[in-house]
Amino acid sequence: MVCVLAVSDEVDEGLYADLSPVRAARLILACGDLPFEYLGYLMNGLDVPLVFVPGNHDPDLSGYRQTRAGLVLRAGLPARLPWPDGAINADGAIVEVAGLRIAGLGGCRRYSPGPNQYSDRRQAARARALRRRAWWQQRRGQRRVDVLLTHAPPLGIGDGADPVHRGFAAHRGLAAALRPAVMLHGHVLPHDAASPDRPLGGTDIRNVTGRHLMQISPGGTSAELGRGERSSGGRHA
Repeated sequence: MVCVLAVSDEVDEGLYADLSPVRAARLILACGDLPFEYLGYLMNGLDVPLVFVPGNHDPDLSGYRQTRAGLVLRAGLPARLPWPDGAINADGAIVEVAGLRIAGLGGCRRYSPGPNQYSDRRQAARARALRRRAWWQQRRGQRRVDVLLTHAPPLGIGDGADPVHRGFAAHRGLAAALRPAVMLHGHVLPHDAASPDRPLGGTDIRNVTGRHLMQISPGGTSAELGRGERSSGGRHA
């Protein structure tokens, strides 16, 4: 079992004063719309790895690549990664960290010219690409994904009533295809959700706005989730 600190959307100001409530975490999973300074503080303070996907309030993170020599480039020019050193951007990727295999797909429905926003068609294409990647990895002997990490929820499960906070139908298909133990998302304040989180097939859907501690079993068919701890008195990122 891996103790995971899952965070999204709301900064928990209390953690700046005291990290002891989340000290047991061995991995941080972030679902977007949190300041990178906050994520860096959590990662460095707990001394654990951090995997994230971007939300609609995060900057454009596309186009960065790292050479074999460790040089970061963007558009062919030297650059500095905008996210914390050592953090892993899992958007459109599958990574293995702390014994868990994590697939990521960030962003939300397009509602403005800003970054990390997608039409239904574009997000469906991104989801298909991630499904193909998972299929090829399983063909090569990798086990299936343990966690699906997204910013927006799946359509009809934990999403909001307004167009901006509606989920993606593609996320439902992605969860059904990957069959992770748990899907973590943010983007919607729990009290604004038009429908509550509930299982989708064998996958537990969880809104992790604020902060939540949970236990996830590598290679398991389901997640053993501890009591969620949502931040109080935090600020929305």
